[in-house]
Amino acid sequence: MHPIEQLRYVARASGADASLLVQEAASALGVFGRDPAGLVTACRRLLTRQPEVGPLWWMSARMVTASDARAEARLIIAELNADSTSRTLSHELPDAARVLIAGWPDTIVGALPRRGDVSVLVLDVEGQGHSVVRRLDRADVVAEQVDPAHVVGAVEESSLVLLEAAAMGPAAALVDVGSVAAAAVARVAHVPVWLVCGVGRHLPEAYWQAIVERTADPDLPAFLAPHEILSLGLVDRVVTSEGLQLVGEVASPGCPMAQELLRELV
Repeated sequence: MHPIEQLRYVARASGADASLLVQEAASALGVFGRDPAGLVTACRRLLTRQPEVGPLWWMSARMVTASDARAEARLIIAELNADSTSRTLSHELPDAARVLIAGWPDTIVGALPRRGDVSVLVLDVEGQGHSVVRRLDRADVVAEQVDPAHVVGAVEESSLVLLEAAAMGPAAALVDVGSVAAAAVARVAHVPVWLVCGVGRHLPEAYWQAIVERTADPDLPAFLAPHEILSLGLVDRVVTSEGLQLVGEVASPGCPMAQELLRELV
């Protein structure tokens, strides 16, 4: 596929795995290696179309500030391929845990088959629950779909709530619908909540605020929003490639600031 067509695919993609999407984008953006202005415009166009994909901000910031965009693209792709967050989660899960997940969290779903002693309750989000259960069943993971109306009972039957960040800022994270309710119930029920944050999803405040502003639709009722904002005050631990950490222990994001990315295309 031609690099420009790759970028068009990334801009239009919906529901794709964020890591694979960003690798596609990084590979395609290499064509602008000798065109810094074109690179910035292409990144801004992607971020306007896909503002909720945290790693796209991380990738774009690194590429537009790099002295060699093509070499930086190769480094980004290598880091995403080497992301150990899924393995870390699998290793840290308690023995014989029953976990509750919401939606289709790619990193979490990828980690669960590594453990043969974990069972899963899948909070159905926008009809995805059945497909998630089927995928886990094929990997010999015991899984059951749960109607969102029964979130209280599902949390009470779980030993751990696992949620995944599409992007994370200093005090909150962008998560799938249903996650905030699960985390709030878990806090009352004294069930621990772990937030899974893969490579490229922990971002500086300025990018986080841009994500919040761009994903909020004032013309759309809150109950139709495709994502939710989860306060880190409802999270007990954060799982990253560095390990299982308390919220206050998570290192500051290693992501450069590029002010030019904060201006939307019109």
